[in-house]
Amino acid sequence: MQVVDILKPEAVKVIASCTSKKRLFHDLGDLAETCYGLSSSNVIEALIEREGLGPTGVGHGIALPHARLAGVDSVVGMFLRLEKPLNFDAVDRQPVDLVFALLAPESAGVDHLKALALVSRTLRDSATCAKLRANHDAATLHTILTEHQATQAA
Repeated sequence: MQVVDILKPEAVKVIASCTSKKRLFHDLGDLAETCYGLSSSNVIEALIEREGLGPTGVGHGIALPHARLAGVDSVVGMFLRLEKPLNFDAVDRQPVDLVFALLAPESAGVDHLKALALVSRTLRDSATCAKLRANHDAATLHTILTEHQATQAA
């Protein structure tokens, strides 16, 4: 599994201002509906429910919200770069500006975990995060995210 397999170019956006975690989940729901044909309200509900189990802000300005959802055929991703960092109750108490959300089928099992590990490894690379933070173009952000793995494998 590679990032390019789960992240469509149109599922990458730069958001100028986001005022709350709930608003962020609404933005992700709208993006999931537009890019993957999923119900926005179901996505929002699933992300909020999962977040209730514990914050998905992993530190260093990164959040990995994720949920299992009926109607999803395979693991799909969405990436948001927030121009204004958002309080996300992250483990290091730092605001979040890089958000990679994953949605998986209810029966995804190990594929969901593999996707989370893949995204986590990708965003653990400080050079990749620096490039993501330095760019405002969605197509460039998609390229950075999908090329990271290719350069690591080379």
